[in-house]
Amino acid sequence: MLVFEQAESPFFLQEVRVPRLTDARKELRRAQITEAAVRCFGRSGLERTSIADITAESGLSTGSIYAHYRSKAELVQAAARATLAKRAEVLGEYARAEDPPDPDELLARMTSAVNPVEARFGVQIWAEATTDPVIGRIVTDMIGRLRLMVHDCVTAWLVRAEGGDPAAARERAAPIAHRVIALYLAELLQTALRPPAEETTS
Repeated sequence: MLVFEQAESPFFLQEVRVPRLTDARKELRRAQITEAAVRCFGRSGLERTSIADITAESGLSTGSIYAHYRSKAELVQAAARATLAKRAEVLGEYARAEDPPDPDELLARMTSAVNPVEARFGVQIWAEATTDPVIGRIVTDMIGRLRLMVHDCVTAWLVRAEGGDPAAARERAAPIAHRVIALYLAELLQTALRPPAEETTS
């Protein structure tokens, strides 16, 4: 990016080079902003959190926030995608593992990784999904992805444990995956409702 400043002589302009953010740096900055937003939303709620709060939490300027997200609503949507994508990434690793966990172990790993702040934000997003079509599509899509990845994990476990036909294993895995996701979402809700004081004592 080039910016021209007036030099000492009024008849000349001095060229100043302002470094641009690379794509990788942009992604890091966006992640920094969404992570700060999730912490703020988890503490204070969607309605009571302001852009000023997120600015202070992130350590960035207000201009930097608006350079990446045009509004608080857009930031809420990005934070929802980012939070759910983190869970999907972990599940994908389990599904691709040489020794996939059985359903009980899979659920134990998923619930042990539940972050109380992210759980509180997640439950708020579920509520928003009932009235905001954009948030609704994000939540429906991401939970669908989570369910598919749990289905993949259970299918892989059945094939490895029993050595059966993958198609038959996938059919058998469907109701198991449904129960695992249901129990996981119930744990998220329970964690979100737990008073913050309990987080340090449990």
